[in-house]
Amino acid sequence: MTVALERRLANFRLGLASPEGGPGRGEVDRSAVADRTRRATVAAERLAAEVDGELIRTPTGSFVRVEGRGDVVPLDRERLARLPGQPPPDVPLLCLDTETTGLATAAGTLAFLVGLGWWEGRRFRQAQLLLPDHADEPALLDALRAMIPAGSWLVTYNGRGFDWPLLVARYRMARSGAPAHAGHLDLLPVVRRLFRHRMPDARLQTAEIELLGHRRHRDVEGWEIPARYLQFLRDGEPARLIEIVRHNDEDVRSLARLLAHVDERLADTAARFEAPAGDLAGLARAFSAHQRFDEALACVDAAIAGGPVAPRDVPPAPIPVVRPEPHLVREELDPWWSPRRRPDFGGRHGRGGEAAAWRVEATPRMDAAWTPSRLATERARLLRRLGRYAEAETAWLAVADAGGTLGALAWIEIAKLREHRRRDPEAALAATLAALRFVERRRFLGRPDARLERDLVRRTLRLRRRIARRTAPGARPGGRPDEAPVAPVAASIGRA
Repeated sequence: MTVALERRLANFRLGLASPEGGPGRGEVDRSAVADRTRRATVAAERLAAEVDGELIRTPTGSFVRVEGRGDVVPLDRERLARLPGQPPPDVPLLCLDTETTGLATAAGTLAFLVGLGWWEGRRFRQAQLLLPDHADEPALLDALRAMIPAGSWLVTYNGRGFDWPLLVARYRMARSGAPAHAGHLDLLPVVRRLFRHRMPDARLQTAEIELLGHRRHRDVEGWEIPARYLQFLRDGEPARLIEIVRHNDEDVRSLARLLAHVDERLADTAARFEAPAGDLAGLARAFSAHQRFDEALACVDAAIAGGPVAPRDVPPAPIPVVRPEPHLVREELDPWWSPRRRPDFGGRHGRGGEAAAWRVEATPRMDAAWTPSRLATERARLLRRLGRYAEAETAWLAVADAGGTLGALAWIEIAKLREHRRRDPEAALAATLAALRFVERRRFLGRPDARLERDLVRRTLRLRRRIARRTAPGARPGGRPDEAPVAPVAASIGRA
């Protein structure tokens, strides 16, 4: 039983004391409460000594502060700021990672360890705030508030979706506002967009191995951490938390190393074009998301021209296609928020049956390999966004000539360019019919896409009607025939 619960029970029992003044059933055993408080204090002191930290006592409680060793992690902030989505060069960065008693962000989850890291020149300094008991949480929250500058940017890994919302919930539970900060850089979306194509998953430990070449030894598993802390609250044995503190220290240091890796490999324009082709393509996607299409096109051109191909960029060997059940086909067509879709926990995407259909190929997952056809498709899209329509059509024709599952997509894009940019419905109709042949061929091979086929049939009929209007006698230059005079029409009706 924790000290906080003992205090609440003591106050409750005081209200149930016997009115006669004698020993009633609610009389508090003050010596027992004092003994438990003393044991909690001893446990906190032992914890501070075990993790080589300092026990800090405040009017709102106590916590353990652990100072980490300082490492040299060079980071060129001016160069990093030129990448899309990165913080300005003149704001302080604060790396943050938490260890919690669960995976929810609701009131029942507690952040008992908060790791922080910041740069002082080239040196990266670290500190950890460790909670010895539930009752001392206000002291830890006050210390955390003091360590977050108002104009700083937080650097986390999935912190935008978990760590920071949990801390905000804890501040609300304490009837206090969360610390103000200027921005939040979550490295998980960055790693997914830039490097997911050559990683089996996007966990932080996987990013350490694949990108930094660092493998942890004797590291505690994440699922063990809540149970270890709860057991510490029961028996006060501090040795259970040593590996957790070390694990959190490694997490915070990895945030700094990942940011430095992005700065060194991709922010440096000289070294950028020596990166693997998939990394350049992911960076192009990032530039494109921020409307920086010229830089995105330069990255794609470099990837096509000769960017080194990482081992995972090589397309996997063909997997035998197994015809899925009808409900699985329906699942692939459902939107991401549909309850019929299975949860996605990362990992390689299954490529079977309808999963390899045109719609999935047209919008591939982040872990899909950057094949030459996918790079060519990305280049054609960027040319269209830049308004270079003739070059975009040439690029789409190259994709269509290569065949494969992207052929239908290429012909559809060609049809759009010919109809809306070149104002040539006859050429657009020819491209639409070519796309329809691709879809029909896929249907014959057992991989139908009824929705796409219906769309192409409607497009074909619409284009034929437009061509018929243009070629009709008396058609205007805009494509619609002139209205016939009223008198001749009435006369023809009367003669009929």
